[in-house]
Amino acid sequence: MRRLRSRRWQARGTGSILGADGFVPGTVLPSGDKSGGSPGGGVAKLHEVEIHRLRPTQITVGMIEVEDKRAMLESLKKHEQRDFLAAHPIPAVWGPDGKLYITDHHHLGRAASEAGVDTGFFWVEEDYSHLPIAEFWPKMSAALWAHPIDQNGKHRSFEEIPDHLEKLRDDPYRSLAGYVREAGGYDKTPTAYAEFLWADFFRTRVVIGPTRADFAEAVKKGLALAKSAAAAHLPGYRGEAAG
Repeated sequence: MRRLRSRRWQARGTGSILGADGFVPGTVLPSGDKSGGSPGGGVAKLHEVEIHRLRPTQITVGMIEVEDKRAMLESLKKHEQRDFLAAHPIPAVWGPDGKLYITDHHHLGRAASEAGVDTGFFWVEEDYSHLPIAEFWPKMSAALWAHPIDQNGKHRSFEEIPDHLEKLRDDPYRSLAGYVREAGGYDKTPTAYAEFLWADFFRTRVVIGPTRADFAEAVKKGLALAKSAAAAHLPGYRGEAAG
């Protein structure tokens, strides 16, 4: 099983810092769009944000992946953590009541929260702050930015999406899907729900035991399955090229 690799990242400067009462408009990063830094003021680009203020748009994460990302972050010095997070901005959308909903990188966000990291970086992709909550979630779903799928692979109501990263549930098959991909089992793809589809594929075919050794064995089995014809319909399928 491949582990997270350490890399050296270059700092990119500071952006808008989220204060206790909400986002405070400030200077966006050099690559950012200065059209607006708060809800209703246009869509700005890269900002710095307090991790605990982020709202998830899904129900689960794979906690094995979270634990490894947390350990990686904890091994870094404060300025190295900041550099790493600047190199991995979290996409997000303004929602009702000026809340910020992240649309990807939930594992990294949860890991940063557990590692005690104060702030990360986010890209604002859209501003839906004008919408009532009853219209917000269908809009997010239509844009493929909301994934109310539980730890058993079942679709749930939007109301079951938690209001904090710390409340995300563990789905070990999401960790399995992520590590099989990292090991070269299939290609990363922009296809919506790709990791969820692979997790469901493995869910009925691979047993994950309680230990890390069990998980490593599950990844080996997952790699073999990812190459098989049974996985040919899944996004990122590589077949025998994944050897």
